[in-house]
Amino acid sequence: MPRDAAAYLSEIVEACDSIESILSGVTLEGYVASREKRSAIEREFILIGEATVQLHRVAPGLCGRLSHGQLAIGMRNVLTHDYVSVDHESVFETALEDAPRFRQECTDLLKELRGDEVNRAGTGAD
Repeated sequence: MPRDAAAYLSEIVEACDSIESILSGVTLEGYVASREKRSAIEREFILIGEATVQLHRVAPGLCGRLSHGQLAIGMRNVLTHDYVSVDHESVFETALEDAPRFRQECTDLLKELRGDEVNRAGTGAD
């Protein structure tokens, strides 16, 4: 059974929350020095990129409303296939600056979707 847009948006929100938690109190120097932190953050960005790919497949209109959707997919591709060229400072900055904004956009879309579900349930429409 295929998953719906809300499932992919929820995965992105959870991954962004994880990024925030992992980086709490971590400096750029600490991030670069910690392979474990770099690996964890990169894994979360891979999940975000893959969920964005799948969101585009099931709901291209919704995905198109994400300001950094294509960048998330591109980052996933770099982290997965061209990992030796990863710039740790760029990943760190993206985690601090872009992930919270992407999370908020996904949260807003989830609220819209859930509002539509409530409206349909209240009217008896499918």
